[in-house]
Amino acid sequence: MTLATLTTKGQVTIPKEIRESLKLHSGDKIEIIVTENGEAIIRPVSKKVDDIFCKLHKPGRKAVSVEAMNDAIRNRMKDQCI
Repeated sequence: MTLATLTTKGQVTIPKEIRESLKLHSGDKIEIIVTENGEAIIRPVSKKVDDIFCKLHKPGRKAVSVEAMNDAIRNRMKDQCI
């Protein structure tokens, strides 16, 4: 078991053994999930392109042009700024 200490500012240094095991580096993001049992799960969220390649592909969905995407973003921004 590896222990870490909580500072007065609520900060925790992840021990080197854990950082190496999770392949964490300075600047990486982590996700902390609190379970129903009151336990915390720490997961790295830094992903490489290869890890998420084709995750958005849905068979049978029609491709959208870049212009259509830009129009949708523009319209959404207009709606939010009004």
